[in-house]
Amino acid sequence: MKVIITDCDHANMDIEKTILNNAGLEFELKQCKTEEDLIGQCKDGNIFINQYAPITRKVMEALPNLKMVVRYGVGVNNVDTKAATDLGVQICNVPDYGMNEVADQAIAMMMALIRKVVTMNKYTKEIKWNYIHSIPINRNSAMTVGVVGLGRIGRNFAKKAHCLGFNVIGYDPYFKQTEETKYITFSTIDEIIEKSDVISIHCPLDGNKNLFDASAFKRMKKTAYIINVSRGGIINEKALDEALTNGEIGGAALDCVEFEPMMPGSPLFKHENLIVSPHMGWYSEEAAEELKRKVAEESVRFATSEAVHYPVNELNNQRR
Repeated sequence: MKVIITDCDHANMDIEKTILNNAGLEFELKQCKTEEDLIGQCKDGNIFINQYAPITRKVMEALPNLKMVVRYGVGVNNVDTKAATDLGVQICNVPDYGMNEVADQAIAMMMALIRKVVTMNKYTKEIKWNYIHSIPINRNSAMTVGVVGLGRIGRNFAKKAHCLGFNVIGYDPYFKQTEETKYITFSTIDEIIEKSDVISIHCPLDGNKNLFDASAFKRMKKTAYIINVSRGGIINEKALDEALTNGEIGGAALDCVEFEPMMPGSPLFKHENLIVSPHMGWYSEEAAEELKRKVAEESVRFATSEAVHYPVNELNNQRR
């Protein structure tokens, strides 16, 4: 089988090259951005390792040699998984490479918001040495953290928040309470919105677009913070801008937005109580290496007819 890396912005392909070559697999790196790029440049590929390029029904129908797609990352929102299932194309991701990193990003953002670190750094450097500008700040144990989505990353975040002394409540339609997670009080999404001092989002975009809209912000505590390290679009950014402008919530932190990259001049950037990072929650040197290794290893498993470790869809009929 031939492997094509459809697109990748990493500095090098050394890890992928070593693993694929050791398995006797030929591969090429393309830099496809559109459906037309994929259809025109990837006709002979059987396995795609994919970052951002759109793997749509049109693409898969035009590429009958394609049998498998594995994504650099957790989300598969650029892949039409239903079409892939219909057409017998196996879709895989790497759901566990950056669990600690994403949870740590949310923890860091939460503590920066609560302790007013970014605000007070700017205020102290530019105006004066006076903690009064930070008031109010509350003790961790006096605060409730609501976790939306209790998969691998959400549970990781929840555990760390619990260890820091927060009261943790959580919502996930698929969550099953265990002895290990008994510190999480299962709640409805409405209870999360209305009771939380901090809301941290760890759910997929699918089925949750605009989950936090103008109505949700109006029901949150005026002192509450919201954090999104999951997917842009779960928070309606126009509504967030209005909520911050009107003082309906205490602040927000975003590691992902609906349209990336976020450009200078965004209306959200005017808010002192907004923290933004460039979709880097997944990143550490170790996580980056693990991701590259796992996409290559999953490709090798598929090519050698081994069971894949991270299937996103279940196939009845696979392309021959």
